[in-house]
Parts: sequence; C-alpha cells; structure tokens
Amino acid sequence: MSQTRPRRARRVQLSTPGSSEKMMAKAAASAADHVFLDLEDAVAPSQKVAARGKIVEALNSLDWGGKVRCVRINDLSTEYAYEDIIEIVEGAGANLDTIMMTKVTSAADILFADRLLGMMEKKLKLPRRIGLEALIEEVEGMQNVDAIAKSTDRLECLVFGMGDFSASMGISLDAAIGSDGGSGYPGDMWHYARFRLVMACRAAGLDPVDGPYADFRNEDGYREECRRASTLGMVGKWAIHPSQIGISRDVFSPDPVRVASARHLVRAYAEAEAAGSGSINVDGVMVDVATVRLLRNGILRNAELYGM
Repeated sequence: MSQTRPRRARRVQLSTPGSSEKMMAKAAASAADHVFLDLEDAVAPSQKVAARGKIVEALNSLDWGGKVRCVRINDLSTEYAYEDIIEIVEGAGANLDTIMMTKVTSAADILFADRLLGMMEKKLKLPRRIGLEALIEEVEGMQNVDAIAKSTDRLECLVFGMGDFSASMGISLDAAIGSDGGSGYPGDMWHYARFRLVMACRAAGLDPVDGPYADFRNEDGYREECRRASTLGMVGKWAIHPSQIGISRDVFSPDPVRVASARHLVRAYAEAEAAGSGSINVDGVMVDVATVRLLRNGILRNAELYGM
C-alpha cells in the first residue's frame, strides 16, 4: 500500500560512532538536523555487536530535540546486517525514524529491509513506520539507481558515498575523500554521479544527500562542496565533525531575502492570473507558470520545511 513519505530536515546529517556513548550524547545536543548512529565504518568489528546495545540505550534515553534519528547498519554482504536491524528495532523501534542501508547495489537490497521492517512493525505494534535511507557507493548501485529509487515508498533518501564509490570505480584519490581528488581533473569529478543520483531521487520523490568531506579542518573546501551539491538540487550533506554542522546548515538553508522575494513573485502572479494574464513583469523580472513552479518546488518548499 502506498503511503505518503514524511518530510524530514536533512540539511546536515551528522555521522556519529555507535560505539561511543560520549559522542552520541554530544550529537543529541548538537545543531544537526539529522544524526545517524553508525554501526558500519566507524565501529571496529570487535565492537559491532556491543555497539547495538549502546545505540538502543542512546535512542531511548537521550533528548534528541526533534532531530531525525537514524542508524546506519552494516551492508548485506556481512554477517551483521540482519541482526543490526532486529536488535535496534526490537530495542528502540519507537524512538527510531530511519535506517540507513550501506553499499546498496539493487532494489532487492531495499526490499529485503522493507519486508523485514514490515513484519517487525506488525509484531511490535510500533506507532509509526520506520523509513529507509540508502547509500549509493558502488558502481552497480549507480547503474541501478533508478530501480533502487523506485523500489518502495518506505525509501526516503539516497546518499552519494563518494569514498567507496571511488574505490569501486578504481579512482586514485590524492586528497581527502569528498574533495576534487587532487587529480587536476578539469571541473568537478563528482558532477555526473551527483547529477545522476539527484535525477533518480527527484523522479521518485526522494531526498538526495551528498556524502562526506573528510578534511574537516578545510572549512572553505567543505563549503564549496556543499555549494556544488546544493546547486545540483541536493538537500543536504554529511558532517563527519561538529565543526561542519553550521556550514552545511547555512548553505542548505533558504536565504530569508530570497524567500520573501519568491513569495512576492508568487502572490503577484496569482493576482495577475486571476485577471487573465499568463505572464507578468514584476520589478523587471518576467514571471510565468514555470517560474512559479520553480519557486514553489524549490526555495518555498524548503522555507516551509524549516519554518521560515
């Protein structure tokens, strides 16, 4: 049965190791829109099982202040994934918003988690449905991104994971993950992959999000990558360090001056349309039905989400 996807704030998704009670407490108190408690790369194999219990405790006991509460599980080729889902949902399903799947390569990966969650929600009588987010970080995943995006209405978000994607592509990076790679490539080496993912998301009604920028001391570089992602239509970016939160929130938040201007243009067009005009000149700007659609689907939609 088709259900309406909830709209969630994703200007910044803060990566937080699920093995660290201290860092999870700091994440809960942070200014991030969305926090994902990690069971994958940030947790050593010897700590993965124990980290599940720590995450359950954090979800149930910390004040998350309205943040999107997410858990990133291990990928389906590992021995951990199915028990990641079962233990987290059985322990804290009522306090969990989404599960982030890693190294997704096909729609079947998403459908596995969809079916498992559906059964658990019935058994546990959870008050609401748990959403899915998916990392596209393998060549196969990017090749199958359209089918993945349309696999289930439980899926809410796709994330471009350029680190593992680089390894999958055989790209040699001479710089930190998320930068231009230091290769001297003319232009943005991530442009096609980002653009491809955004197209798949928009066609399926999902949120496209950009992945990490590893050099967290390079604030200018991180801001530029946020700007590029935003320009292509992405709604947010990962933060691997608290110092990146403010930058991502700033770049992906609508400018109040532009929001006011957009509302003025939409109101003016509505009045003109009622009087029988198809396009008008507003303060030297040509406004027609395409302009209004662009404003409503873009800046005004985001302004509504963030209470502006």
